[in-house]
Amino acid sequence: QVQLVESGGGSVQAGGSLRLSCAASGRTFSSYAMGWFRQAPGKEREFVAAITRSEYNIDYADSVKGRFTISRDNAKSTVYLQMNNLESEDTAVYYCAAADRTYIMRESLRWDYWGQGTQVTVSS
Repeated sequence: QVQLVESGGGSVQAGGSLRLSCAASGRTFSSYAMGWFRQAPGKEREFVAAITRSEYNIDYADSVKGRFTISRDNAKSTVYLQMNNLESEDTAVYYCAAADRTYIMRESLRWDYWGQGTQVTVSS
């Protein structure tokens, strides 16, 4: 089992920045691929970014590419999502996810563990 706790959400104006953190506990963090997803009101949960356990492979949704950066610190059992140049369309609850796999994938159903989510609100 892996427990995930997100933090760092909040309200920001368009063009601003936020950094989300996801602290993991339980089994060895370094053995998990990690990802970020988001869900806006009335919409399905969507893929944002993911990183393999070795950081060899990183993937971003087209909508955030060039603005968001995912990273991980295996010594701290934490994954981060740096979000710059935020837009109102980025408003959503952001979820951290973990998967016991060597590869990353965009389908939410293929991730094994989820955090409780953190709200990000961007005002224009």
